Amino acid sequence: MEKSNFFDFNSYLKVRTQKIEKVLETYFPKAKSYEERVISASKYSLFAGGKRFRPLLCLAGCEVVGGNWEKILLFAAGIECLHTYSLIHDDLPCMDDDDLRRGKPSCHKAFDPPTAILAGDGLQALAFELFSHPDLVKNVNKRRLLKAIYLIAKAIGLKGMVGGQMVDLLMEGKKGSPRILKWIHFHKTVCLIEASLLSGALLGGAKFKELKVLSSYGKNLGFAFQIIDDLLDIIGDEKKIGKKTFSDIKKQKLTYPAIFGLEKTQKLAVKYIEKAIKSLKFFGTRAEPLKALANFILNRIPTNSKFVQNEQISF
Repeated sequence: MEKSNFFDFNSYLKVRTQKIEKVLETYFPKAKSYEERVISASKYSLFAGGKRFRPLLCLAGCEVVGGNWEKILLFAAGIECLHTYSLIHDDLPCMDDDDLRRGKPSCHKAFDPPTAILAGDGLQALAFELFSHPDLVKNVNKRRLLKAIYLIAKAIGLKGMVGGQMVDLLMEGKKGSPRILKWIHFHKTVCLIEASLLSGALLGGAKFKELKVLSSYGKNLGFAFQIIDDLLDIIGDEKKIGKKTFSDIKKQKLTYPAIFGLEKTQKLAVKYIEKAIKSLKFFGTRAEPLKALANFILNRIPTNSKFVQNEQISF
């Protein structure tokens, strides 16, 4: 993998991740009364670890179009609340029934299913509280903020993440096609990844052409992310990915490896990353963080993978 000689991605990640964590800690509700249990459950999952990938994309989208990413940290933090809510609900016994998340017991195991449901609901509401918080509103263009909120709401709703999760459940144990698989992954995963990036760009003052380029990048990156996630269920290290492997196989999920096999799936992941990076030529050197984020996603594939060892990849 070709790496930049002048862009320090580790420092980039550290600075922005620390800022996101600080905002989450500062604005997370403090338990003062009878609601302590559900607040504790929400906090347990929100601060259980994680790469903060979606809020990082939001900040990067703002930065690449010349915006001040520090002014939209509350919005990025809200996106992480939404993502965590979706994970809590995905893990429930009535959904994917996963006992581990980020290397720790899932919320419904650490507490109980009813508490986990309410914790997820609470984080979803907290996200929109952060999106509309006075401390954010005073720092951004109000019309662009409204558009960004609409974009995120649509991405996680009935025509987005929720719809994708529904079809994912309906297809368990059934013979699917590449078309339905792509539909599921687009709605379940890609929509929010693309919207995270575009919302940050909107808040940063992006023009139409910039949004169009970033939309292409976000879609390709989102597909690569989900394809690699499918792969990691088979070839991943449980300690590194923080959850049990082979769970998709046990549940007879419709995944890329199930339809295409491991080698072709890995090639598809590389193809999507290549397309994502190539779409960034429009931004020149300003796109270094987004290129590095794409490579970061691809590097989730274990280095002992036969395909990765033998294939020479150059961007």
